[in-house]
Amino acid sequence: MGVQGFQEYIEKHCPNAVVPVELQKLARGSMVGGGRQRPPQSPLRLLVDAENCLHRLYGGFYTDWVSGGQWNHMLGYLAALSKACFNGNIELLVCFNGALEKGRLHEWVKRQVNERQTAQQIISHVQNKGTPPPKVWFLPPVCMAHCIRLALLRFHIGVVQSVEDHHLEVIALCRENGFHGLLAYDSDYALCNIPYYFSAHALKLSRNGKSLTTSQYLMHEVAKQLDLNPNRFVIFASLLGNHILPDEDLAAFHWSLLGPEHPLASLKVRAHQLVLPPCDVVIKAVADYVRNMQDISDLEAIAKDIFKHSQSCTDDKVIRFKKAVEYYSAASKPPQFPPQLVRPKQIGVPAAAPQYASPKMLNIPQAPLPVKPGVQHSYPDPLAERSLALDSVGKGFPEQNSFSNIPHEGKHTPLYERSSPINPGQGSSPNHTESAFFNTSSTSSSSENEESTGTTANHVNDHKGEWEKNGNNSHSENTPEGEPGDQTKADFCASSAVSPGSQAGGHHSLNAHIPSLLSMPTRNHMDITIPPLPAVAPEVLRVAEHRHKKGLMYPYIYHVLTKGEIKISVTIEDEANKDLPSAVQLFRPIRQYVYGVLFSLAEAKKKAERLAMRKNCLPEYSPVMVKEWAAYKGKSPHTPELVEALPFREWTCPNLKKLWLGKAVEDKNRRMRAFLACMRSDTPAMLNPANVPTPLMVLCCVLRLTTWTPEVSSLPLCS
Repeated sequence: MGVQGFQEYIEKHCPNAVVPVELQKLARGSMVGGGRQRPPQSPLRLLVDAENCLHRLYGGFYTDWVSGGQWNHMLGYLAALSKACFNGNIELLVCFNGALEKGRLHEWVKRQVNERQTAQQIISHVQNKGTPPPKVWFLPPVCMAHCIRLALLRFHIGVVQSVEDHHLEVIALCRENGFHGLLAYDSDYALCNIPYYFSAHALKLSRNGKSLTTSQYLMHEVAKQLDLNPNRFVIFASLLGNHILPDEDLAAFHWSLLGPEHPLASLKVRAHQLVLPPCDVVIKAVADYVRNMQDISDLEAIAKDIFKHSQSCTDDKVIRFKKAVEYYSAASKPPQFPPQLVRPKQIGVPAAAPQYASPKMLNIPQAPLPVKPGVQHSYPDPLAERSLALDSVGKGFPEQNSFSNIPHEGKHTPLYERSSPINPGQGSSPNHTESAFFNTSSTSSSSENEESTGTTANHVNDHKGEWEKNGNNSHSENTPEGEPGDQTKADFCASSAVSPGSQAGGHHSLNAHIPSLLSMPTRNHMDITIPPLPAVAPEVLRVAEHRHKKGLMYPYIYHVLTKGEIKISVTIEDEANKDLPSAVQLFRPIRQYVYGVLFSLAEAKKKAERLAMRKNCLPEYSPVMVKEWAAYKGKSPHTPELVEALPFREWTCPNLKKLWLGKAVEDKNRRMRAFLACMRSDTPAMLNPANVPTPLMVLCCVLRLTTWTPEVSSLPLCS
């Protein structure tokens, strides 16, 4: 599980680091230690990561999520939440994940495999027992995030969407805009020194709507529990396993830390399948290893030591280890300027180059600073923007404050005990002689980036399905992380892997070779290169980016225009039913027409026909292909499907610039007709309010589509 399991480790093994808090008291300036209260000078401003908080924003694990969710119930809960925040002087900004994140595709594929199994368990439970499934099987209904986003906008709660790297942009948004805390549930944030970090899973609104409670994570207590100085969290996170260097590639290193005498040593290789040690065991072992390092700035020596048991692709793993350290170091970079306190309506998602907010600037309450006008920046590759030198990692640590020098208003103080000093115990290890600075930004799970390689692996205490081996990844034009040469190295490693050894694990010394299965890379997803996308007007891209950042547009639109691919999550549907098509297949014709509208295929086709007429030859059309990553019955999420964009047959749709930016009445009518044409409902009767009331138009379009689809229209329900 790598870094992903660190959040659960905190809750299970660090009870002193999880403290219940009431957000209204924090907003009133209540201090438990001093017992005094101050009148509010400004609201308590919290940033919410919606990706970790969907079930709480929905209102909890109510049984109606199984049948698609209940809009009115969700609206009622969000209305009560909005009222409680307004009355309690709390200001929320909710950040939704709008990033495609190809660098974390391995992580997404793994999650889809697990969720697909969960969906079938839910279907089987409902069919066999006729009762609601357990809440631990909770799967968000289709478009829940989209519905919650619309509801939040309705209640005037600030909303933004990430663009390239969700975690880095959330961190940057929190630090650069002076938020008082982050409400989330992800190991990334636990390790990146967020000033005040609250649990999204523990967020609860009382029945009377007057009390909003959650838990606060005290990372200085976690550091004391691990006996690990926070300035070493960069190396710590890199060695746990992450999306750049997955824990599968670190398996040999993790087993070597346990030693041959460990009770679990005999489980290294079981049934020719890689088995990873339990997450809590790995965390403790890696913490001990990092604590005893003499020089954390010598990455070459560290990499040489941790990969000494690796039997293949050592150079590639060393490169990715350095990239992981660079990634986390840049994410925890100290601020170059004080944060600006701006309101949600003025906030655009910042560029993914997180800065660190000064602890003294985050005292609550505090007067707002003037907002400097500026333009929103584009979102280049997160790693390309950062020019942090690898050899400087660790050299800047002594310039930071030490544990003993943290001020009483410091960043590790519980939010409700800001006036209480911190007196951590002094350690005698070399770890405690260095500075205390949370110099990390980790990732949410043990996964690999687009250029890395992985292995078939199970944790001893986990129940993960066996991965399918799909060969090497063809390099795509969209590569968010790494260098072009990394894919070549990864492909070479995959083709030259050594066959599994026959030695029994646990019966040889630490210097003996770990079985080669621990080092055998396997591709966990296979990408496909698509033809170049048609050019999109700059005005259209600016509008799309603006609306995407503000949370005013479904993220698929921006992904198609800029990347030419989308990821479709698993839905709860019965795969054993051979009569019904999957939702992905059922609505694919709509998406094909939408792709055609987005890339103005009708106009391009018309131009090609005119050119062919002048040349007296057949017209030549360049197909526009969009990659769809999805998992449904008969389809694995490990490879994408190429879906062709289609123009309308009945009429020539205007180009996207005119369709979006046109202000005439005719343009409005064309927009409505384009929508109806995508839904295959472009008839005069649909536009007549006497036949179809406007509020029921979408419902009628969906019903008309399902009855039109041959696979569905043959069923008694739709006939």
